[in-house]
Amino acid sequence: MVSIDRRVNPRIDSPNLMFFFCYDDSQNEITQGMGRTINISEGGMMFETHIPIDPQLTLSLTIALEDDLMDFKGRIIHSLKNSKGRFVFGIQFIEMDELKLRFLKQYLLILKEQDNSSL
Repeated sequence: MVSIDRRVNPRIDSPNLMFFFCYDDSQNEITQGMGRTINISEGGMMFETHIPIDPQLTLSLTIALEDDLMDFKGRIIHSLKNSKGRFVFGIQFIEMDELKLRFLKQYLLILKEQDNSSL
């Protein structure tokens, strides 16, 4: 069976510490936790954590990108439990403003340049 990648933006490996809050449809905080990003793109990211998260919840994410903390909002697109017993989530960013998108594009450009220089 062939897997089809539907991503608009390619993801780049980027392990970063992160903190998240999960909210229901009424904006009630349900849970919070820490994790680490696995990869990131202009449209979303993949991260892992030790706790399960209900895919119906909205996430408020604070990610350490280099020396800056950036806040994003996202929703879970897919999830799985990996062989180490950690939960891995594919997140789509939502409600991204132009300033955050510009910062994220610049961060991703730096990562690409670092990756190309290591070849």
